[in-house]
Amino acid sequence: MTTTDTRRSRRGRPPTAVASDASTAVPTVPPAAEDRIAFRAAGLVHVYREAGTDVAALRGVDLTVAAGARIALLGPSGSGKSTLLTIAAGIMRPSAGRVSVFGTDLGSASERDLRRLRGGTLGLMLQGASVNLLLHETAIGNVTWATRGTANSSTRIGRHVLRAGGIADDGRLVSAMSPSEQQTVALAVAMAPRPRLLLADEPTSQLDDEARDRLLDVLVETAEAQGTAVLVVTHDEQVAARMQRMIHLRDGRIGEEATDRGRYAVVGTDGSIQIPEALRAAWPAGSLVTVEQGDGDTLRIVRADGEDS
Repeated sequence: MTTTDTRRSRRGRPPTAVASDASTAVPTVPPAAEDRIAFRAAGLVHVYREAGTDVAALRGVDLTVAAGARIALLGPSGSGKSTLLTIAAGIMRPSAGRVSVFGTDLGSASERDLRRLRGGTLGLMLQGASVNLLLHETAIGNVTWATRGTANSSTRIGRHVLRAGGIADDGRLVSAMSPSEQQTVALAVAMAPRPRLLLADEPTSQLDDEARDRLLDVLVETAEAQGTAVLVVTHDEQVAARMQRMIHLRDGRIGEEATDRGRYAVVGTDGSIQIPEALRAAWPAGSLVTVEQGDGDTLRIVRADGEDS
């Protein structure tokens, strides 16, 4: 028989599994708690139609993002990262489960409530920089437009991002800029209104390493100074490393989470645990196993070699 041990982690000891940090239902958030939870998903499911077939992009995601926390979403293409970010922005409604931003339930929120969120609480940078911008405006014009009607209409943060990205105030229209320059402007626009929750999909994918690192410095410093929560979709491990938590999605579920304390598998609400990527070849789908309580904080996963199904 083949055996794998799973232990609750202690500092300095490689972990394998932890319980997820959200329950299956999001209770009504009391006013005192609204400012402490920037984003919460519980049992989040999203299904869309493609070529006449239902496709499950998210399959029961449980995720809590505290105010001021920085989270990276990683995973292969099609794992559900961008879908999760789009639902967090209130652009798409969940098919099932609950999702909220600072206490506002996005599944039942009115369009007026969603506009209010996007008007100041949320900063949004979608994938494809040009979709976030006014192409007939300058970089500064875009930043100024983004801060209109906000409690603090200062363009200081947006200008700071533009300078860090090397965007000169030369009057060029955004439509005349390169893809990397447009991406920098899009990040400046998302950060300029000082949102409480910044959502960014591949914010540095068009940048070279030096420009990426300069903008990450500004993003992290600004988020810490303003208490902004950050949820970033990325394939870049260097971007993810600047966040406090790295959430790995696979097949529409959260499979692993990494922090400065180690890398963990995540126990889902239904009790499921995904086999870590590095071990999947040895434990293929359909493997029969028994799960047993071991000594102390240990679970024993034992392969039933040769047994019939």
